Amino acid sequence: PSSNTGPISSKRYLWTLSFYAQFFDVDTTAVLHRCLSALLPFPHKSFLDILDGNPDLYGPFWIATTVVFILFLTGTISQYLASHHDKAFIYNFRLLIGAAGLVYGYTAFVPVGLWAALKWFSSSAARGGGGGGDSSISVVECWALYGYANAIWIPVALISWSPVAILNYIFVAVGFAVSALFLTRNLWPVVSVTEAKVSRALVIVVVGLHAGLAIAIKFLFFA
Repeated sequence: PSSNTGPISSKRYLWTLSFYAQFFDVDTTAVLHRCLSALLPFPHKSFLDILDGNPDLYGPFWIATTVVFILFLTGTISQYLASHHDKAFIYNFRLLIGAAGLVYGYTAFVPVGLWAALKWFSSSAARGGGGGGDSSISVVECWALYGYANAIWIPVALISWSPVAILNYIFVAVGFAVSALFLTRNLWPVVSVTEAKVSRALVIVVVGLHAGLAIAIKFLFFA
């Protein structure tokens, strides 16, 4: 029999667990596909199309968590190799705290700032008759985009403990290039709804902040 309760039951409120559960309702195959898409320099379609209106926070959370622990592990190995072995090595758990603050902080707050800037500038362009429209990306999609962009730091962190400094620079530079290309390629269609000068400025800020992340990873963990 027909029922008119469908639209009502589909509502999710901010204070309910079901509201947050919807962002973790994704299977392993989808997460792996999204990770692979974030690692490919030139995928066949944009990441937002791959999300298909169903962004998740499950993948971004576990990617960030994996990056944090691998940075701590390989950063500790790097410190051990650089230390004098005539005395007992002391684990530096500040590395773990630093990795968590850096990765979680960047992945949580930068996307929110970008989303807020897009909402502000796109609505300003629309009010001013500049041809802009409302930004077509949600804050959860921003989180997903930045979260999956972190996937490249897993292999980079695994190999950047080398005592050969130039190799570490190369590995981190490759990680930055791959993730920055991923972000700019997928964000450009979104930021382009704003004025031309604003679009360029937003892309420069995105790349600049991402360069800051890469520099922090290099010098905090693999100096």
